[in-house]
Amino acid sequence: MLPFWTDCHGQKLTCTEKLRMLRENEAELRQVLQDAYDDAVLMGVDPAIMRVRFEKIVAQLTEPFP
Repeated sequence: MLPFWTDCHGQKLTCTEKLRMLRENEAELRQVLQDAYDDAVLMGVDPAIMRVRFEKIVAQLTEPFP
């Protein structure tokens, strides 16, 4: 189970509109990742390598408002 959405102070988000947008973004991201993963595996890429590459991409994300 995924954790609740929280703000930078650890408070649970309750705004319906924010939660809706976050759920939509997550669903879109999940689908893009699944499509890329499926394509790579179909082309013979080791599934474990794809997972590592995805993890590295996420680890390299930068804060939009430092």
